[in-house]
Amino acid sequence: MSKNDEVGKAFDFGLFKRVFAHTKPYRITFWVVAGVAILSAGFAVLTPVLVRNIINDALSNKDSAQLAAIVLAMLGVLFGQVLCQLSFNYYANLLGESVIKDIRVRLFQKMMGFKMTYFDNSSIGVLVTRAVADMQRIGEIFSQGFFVIVADLLKMLSGAAVMLYINWKLALIVFAILPIILVATRVFQQAMKIAFIEVRAQVANLNSFVQERIAGMKIVQLFNREEIEKEKFRKINEKHQNAWLKTVWYNSIFFPIAEISYSIGIGLVVYFGVIQNIENVALNNTGSIFAFFFLMDLLFRPLRQIADKFNTLQMGMVAANRVFKILDTDSQIADKGTLEKADVKGNIQFSDVRFGYLENEEVLHGISFDVKAGETVAIVGATGAGKSTIINLLNRFYEIKSGDILIDEHNIQDYSLRSLRSHIAIVLQDVFLFADSIANNISLRDESVALSDIEAAAKQIGVHEFISSLPGGYQYNVKERGSMLSSGQRQLIAFLRAYVSNPSILILDEATSSVDTYSEQLIQQATDKITEGRTSIIIAHRLATIKKADKIIVMDAGQIVEMGTHKELLKKGGYYNDLYEAQFLAEEVA
Repeated sequence: MSKNDEVGKAFDFGLFKRVFAHTKPYRITFWVVAGVAILSAGFAVLTPVLVRNIINDALSNKDSAQLAAIVLAMLGVLFGQVLCQLSFNYYANLLGESVIKDIRVRLFQKMMGFKMTYFDNSSIGVLVTRAVADMQRIGEIFSQGFFVIVADLLKMLSGAAVMLYINWKLALIVFAILPIILVATRVFQQAMKIAFIEVRAQVANLNSFVQERIAGMKIVQLFNREEIEKEKFRKINEKHQNAWLKTVWYNSIFFPIAEISYSIGIGLVVYFGVIQNIENVALNNTGSIFAFFFLMDLLFRPLRQIADKFNTLQMGMVAANRVFKILDTDSQIADKGTLEKADVKGNIQFSDVRFGYLENEEVLHGISFDVKAGETVAIVGATGAGKSTIINLLNRFYEIKSGDILIDEHNIQDYSLRSLRSHIAIVLQDVFLFADSIANNISLRDESVALSDIEAAAKQIGVHEFISSLPGGYQYNVKERGSMLSSGQRQLIAFLRAYVSNPSILILDEATSSVDTYSEQLIQQATDKITEGRTSIIIAHRLATIKKADKIIVMDAGQIVEMGTHKELLKKGGYYNDLYEAQFLAEEVA
């Protein structure tokens, strides 16, 4: 969507209605805010009227009793204003926070169901901005935007009505000034609309850049990229600054114009009010002039604030447009399967499976193979051959173009996603750990997995001693992405995570390619334990694992070129033999 398109849709009534549809569960709060806004307008015009009565009646008549009564009335009005303001601020913010809580949950649930393709093509920093910063802007629609504008409009209308009632001639003089501010406000709104869209775009770019550089700080420092990245950041930050400075510039122009118009109005009211008194001695217009000072402030100040709050509303609508764009994105894996199986044997069948990450760029060209329950199958091949793609398709991270994938003679599309993935465990080469304890990283906060179960599993695969040696043991916080552990230790945690889940199908995607010898021995021990009686698919670099496999599938350029046991494939003297001599034999010698 272009910037102009986004500007045009910023005040789309349909979008506005969609945002407010989320207030339905909070109708009582909504009407409380609306009612308080009406009361605030009523209290706001009472003070000028009471000031007029003090000057024209109590002081003129030198009636101390009347003066005391009016002063008490003014104190009551003041108390009512304070009470209304407190209630308005609290309930408007309560409504806004309640709405964004619901939308944020929907957004997070939506993103969790996206295909991997969506994340492949999306910036994490932008998605974080949508889920955090943009959500707060949506909340401000209620707490600082729409309701404040409505309340101010009510005050303006009430003030204008009281002006006409007190002195219609002076009221018309004041009204003659209003077009100046109205025109200025309209121009201001249009300029700020474009400026705030640019601000949100630059905030997303800034978040994305910082997130990626912090995540990849090792690469930045390893290749001495500090100065280059600093210069890139300076340019992005400068664009962010310039976007905000545009809003500051527009504010610097608008508000002085509003103040000058207000001052001119005050001068005209004083001048013509005094003229009326001079021309008509019987007319006591002094109280009305003082009342007009208050009423003009009630008329002009909300008008200035409306322009400011309109900007807040504008930013909220732009943010809502972007958030709803994600909510409307159709990128879900179709979870229409109804098959729920408590036990899966682990028979796997790929039948003429074709797939491509991009349109018209096929990665797998008609792959077919069978894996019997309990078998250990190794998949080997050069980088880009399609090994990991097979794993992604088995878990339905992506949808195949054609063909069939069966588990226990049922198409994987017949299984519910939850049921399908509950029977499959994966250990990846690039292990992801959350900033949490080791125990929670293993159980993933599944309450059905007790700490005693984790410890028992750790002892079985030989990693209990390693975990116990850490400060706090199983409660040791590994920090973000497991930065407090070595790559080998992270692999062990990931392996234990898979083991504890008790899968029917185990997948090791190059899980031992970047670990030290000691960790590899532990993982090999764990591999022997966990693959026992389970269907296992291993994408491996290490010779020992491949030699033990019941079947080896050799891939090249998205096709299966050979299949058989280690000895059978060596006898053929084909692709596997060449791969073995070039890579595995060198490893064995080393």
